[in-house]
Amino acid sequence: MTNKGILAAGVITLGALAAACGAQKSQEAVADQPMKVIFETDMGNDVDDALALDMLFKYMEQGKIDLLGISSNKRNEGSIEYIDAMTTWYGHPEIPLGKVVNGANCDDANNYAFAAMQVTDSLGAPVFKQSHATDNFIMPSVEMYRKILSQQPDTSVTVISVGFSTNLAQLLASQPDSYSDLNGKDLVAKKVKRLVTMAGNMINPNHAEYNVVRDIPAAQVVFAEWPTPLVTSPWELGNYICYPATSIENDFNWTDFHPVVEGYKAYLPMPYDRPTWDLTSVLYAVENSDDFFNVTGPGDITVDDKGITTWNDNAEGTRYYMTTDSIQKQNILNHFIELITAKPANR
Repeated sequence: MTNKGILAAGVITLGALAAACGAQKSQEAVADQPMKVIFETDMGNDVDDALALDMLFKYMEQGKIDLLGISSNKRNEGSIEYIDAMTTWYGHPEIPLGKVVNGANCDDANNYAFAAMQVTDSLGAPVFKQSHATDNFIMPSVEMYRKILSQQPDTSVTVISVGFSTNLAQLLASQPDSYSDLNGKDLVAKKVKRLVTMAGNMINPNHAEYNVVRDIPAAQVVFAEWPTPLVTSPWELGNYICYPATSIENDFNWTDFHPVVEGYKAYLPMPYDRPTWDLTSVLYAVENSDDFFNVTGPGDITVDDKGITTWNDNAEGTRYYMTTDSIQKQNILNHFIELITAKPANR
């Protein structure tokens, strides 16, 4: 893929996007307040979800974010169990977890999350422990969202969604409850600053991207009805930047067992470089820098009944998508490696 293919007409700077969204660049950092984040993931489908969650834990340690909750939109139980184990391993078992109800179907053939949970030490004991082995702490995702959002200041939460859209569509359709007298769409409009997704393909009109095509009705609802600005990292962006197997093999010698490394090794036969689809969404959401991205927009993104995403310029629109060039690509890759290979504070 050429740089020309990656860059699209109508590119604006991130500073212009921030103005368009009614927010200043790095507003949270300027105010010395961590960004409030909810992470929505199909953990277990592709290993980039695990790398993206690692980034969020590192950002927590840097004081850049407050990770309010983690929601799984993959209905296989191995997904939420692995997320639970990761929060425990990184020293953050207090983070609320949510799991999808009536989620989209997907192929579990390469479920690295389940495989990582089977790793044992020399005595045969599981290496990665869960803090919440029962459902007492793990709520249905929509309930988790409504509880968390109801407790936050207005226009303060960034939602990062790097999987299927089921939970977000169900949230929009939710009704008033004990947490809030607002319906889901009004609650989102009141509490959420923006939604950052990994979804779609903006340069290939024949490519139905996986996150969209496996959950078409929900994706149609989210792209059409989500009431705040929505920025997506499309397939072609993450595919352009691959996390190197050499880093997985050589940069984690400070520990015998690492949940991301074990997941990476279980996902595909090593060595392999893997696209950074979900990582780019996290990076954009937390670090608004022209060193990393350009943004196209404003406009509209539609999803047809085959899962094809289409971009249309619209000065009144609230949708955007990210692009990058060759220089930004190298900046992003260097930043990913530095962040992900850093030793967590509790290790």
